[in-house]
Amino acid sequence: MWFPGADGREHFGVGIGTLVLTANVVCLGLYTFSCHSLRHIVGGVFDVLSNKPIRKKTYDCVSALNKRHMLYAWVSLFVVGFSDIYVRLVSTGVWKDFRFF
Repeated sequence: MWFPGADGREHFGVGIGTLVLTANVVCLGLYTFSCHSLRHIVGGVFDVLSNKPIRKKTYDCVSALNKRHMLYAWVSLFVVGFSDIYVRLVSTGVWKDFRFF
């Protein structure tokens, strides 16, 4: 996010690559946090969650995300693939990483 400017100093900026790699992290995070294994780790090992309110709230949150786990899996697969292609094409000079500011 730090780009060399015309004056020789580095300046903060956001480009298309920043957005692509941020989308990559968000999609992989959604896929990870919607996983049934995480649901088991945060609360599934207990038979009764009513006496553990924080674990129950966490379990309910992961359970809500788990309903769309397959969607997150497919979206993250395509976003990771596009991110890899994007980084490769920018690094070889085929595409230019345009900056917004």
